[in-house]
Amino acid sequence: MKISILGRSTGRGRRGRTSAAVALGAVLALTATACGDDGSGSGDGAEGSGTGKIVFWDNNGGVRTDIWKEIIADFEKANPDIDVQYVGIASTEYQSKVDTAIQGGGLPDVGGISASMLAGFAAQGALEPLDERLEGSSLNGKLNKDMIESLRAAGGGDDQLYSVPTSANNGVLYYRTDMFQKAGLQEPTTWDRFFEAAEKLTDKGSNRFGYTIRGGAGSIAQALDAMYGQSGITSFWDSTGKKTTVDDPRNVQALEKYAALFKKVTPAADLNNDFTKMVAQWDSGEIGMLNHNLGSFQDHVKALGVEKFRGIPQPVGPDGKRVQVSNPVDGIGLFKSSKNKDAAWKFIEFATSAQSNSKFNESAGQVPAHQDAAKDAWIAKAEPTKLAAQALSDGSTTIVQLPYYLPDWNTISKADNEPNFQKVLLGDMTAKAFLDGLAEQLNEAQAEWDEQMG
Repeated sequence: MKISILGRSTGRGRRGRTSAAVALGAVLALTATACGDDGSGSGDGAEGSGTGKIVFWDNNGGVRTDIWKEIIADFEKANPDIDVQYVGIASTEYQSKVDTAIQGGGLPDVGGISASMLAGFAAQGALEPLDERLEGSSLNGKLNKDMIESLRAAGGGDDQLYSVPTSANNGVLYYRTDMFQKAGLQEPTTWDRFFEAAEKLTDKGSNRFGYTIRGGAGSIAQALDAMYGQSGITSFWDSTGKKTTVDDPRNVQALEKYAALFKKVTPAADLNNDFTKMVAQWDSGEIGMLNHNLGSFQDHVKALGVEKFRGIPQPVGPDGKRVQVSNPVDGIGLFKSSKNKDAAWKFIEFATSAQSNSKFNESAGQVPAHQDAAKDAWIAKAEPTKLAAQALSDGSTTIVQLPYYLPDWNTISKADNEPNFQKVLLGDMTAKAFLDGLAEQLNEAQAEWDEQMG
């Protein structure tokens, strides 16, 4: 039985490894001689009868409870011999609860599995590979290829698909149409227009700013999006697969230009703003542009009305091509320990079918994974979702896959480097020094991963 030790701590940046990964590494090291179903919840399970009871864990309980219960009711009506027990778990608690169940038993049959948490579960052998099931399914060829690729890449080094995509919460550039019209500015569909608008819309004396930059929690992903979007580099790793491209000179130049916006065309409060503060500031103030995702669209509608803003895909570069980093794709996985995999797969198929997927994403305001669902009428009424769906399916966008599979990814991209990015904004650290340090940590994490997988 192959064991991946996730808790080893060596070299720069390892001090910040998440406590869950450390605990997991210790447990796996102690149980390395065990094989098969040892009660940990990661045994091989069984196909079952295709009827009876299955348990579904929702990874965003409370927020998505009502829509999931509606989809479950539809499923049980269509499959009266299968009973689905719904368990809603808050997104902030989900990963730790699954990790605990993997070690102690009690995993569900089916659960929400997003790209950001997939690697850890897959490395513990907790998830059933789904490629063969998908190939023989009515879903085959119907799901967004980029979303499938994001989940496949997030699974780690074995190139297996462990989660069927449901949605993507794509990045959006929101801009104030009223302010742009008054200033005679063109829509910020290119990076040149973006930077021009950020400057021309700023009037500090009147407390008006061209842009709000994310300097607090979650800042690194937004900065990477701006970097790769400007540089046009289309891969997170070089051709060897061992060295990251984050410190490529083109990315350094792009980050310098982006970080220089702080306080010049943005509020000073941006230094500590997470997404909630940034969104609230944009909704209540006179700020021209905001980068966020589809999740805040309804907040903007309530605050500004649809006539005062638009949400469009990220700007394109000088060559007319759009490059953006991957947003965590959400999906549904089948746990290997399930004793009723046949019924569990039937539920996954139903939940990600065109009708159910459309219903789910209309409620969530996200981009449907099912290509037929992405054509439904409600999409046209939610313009940012419509434009995002088009950008993800028409070949105009290249996605740079972030290394969610690295056990250190969350620590490196959050605790280790968010404070350093604030130093860049303040001018206390150069963009080059910041990206060189980030690259060193990422390259070391990748080398460790390669060693584990080898």
